Amino acid sequence: MPNSSSISEFLLLALADTRQLQLLHFWLFLGIYLAALLGNGLISTAVACDQRLHTPMYFFLLNLALLDLGCISTTLPKAMANALWDTRAISYAGCAAQVFFFLFFMSAEYSLLTVMSYDRFVAIYKPL
Repeated sequence: MPNSSSISEFLLLALADTRQLQLLHFWLFLGIYLAALLGNGLISTAVACDQRLHTPMYFFLLNLALLDLGCISTTLPKAMANALWDTRAISYAGCAAQVFFFLFFMSAEYSLLTVMSYDRFVAIYKPL
């Protein structure tokens, strides 16, 4: 007799029960996701292409934009897929991977913000 108490997937709570609200959530999440992709993509492109922006401050800004892209790309596509296809399930491995990557990107982003604030502190209070 197989063990039936093992967890293979989680059921997520839906944001709305009606189909029209689920589609509204999908379009809202899609707009937020595209705005984040466009904004961070423009920052990354501007810093990478312009030689005058190859300074430490813009290097930190480029890395912050890339970390923000990773952070939003971890959670939002699954939420959009669940809203569009009216599903609620996520596999155990998918949930674990999503939590791991989200925590990784958030901790890296906070660490980078700490380093950026220390860089500004040194630049203001102890100039060359």
